Amino acid sequence: MDSEILKKLVTEKMPYGKYKGTFICNLPEYYLVWYHRNGFPKGNLGMLLNTMYEIKLNGLEYLLKPLK
Repeated sequence: MDSEILKKLVTEKMPYGKYKGTFICNLPEYYLVWYHRNGFPKGNLGMLLNTMYEIKLNGLEYLLKPLK
């Protein structure tokens, strides 16, 4: 896993929607599952949301704790 991506997960915020202003790493799992079912947005945001989905799905959130 690229450390730069992990850093972005704890520093970048959701730019729109119900969770606008929430750090990507703090988005609720059900929100990420919704995107997984309906399609992630294109570009960097979609990659970050998909990565966070995979981290939560596989119980790897401990990887982000030292970066918070």
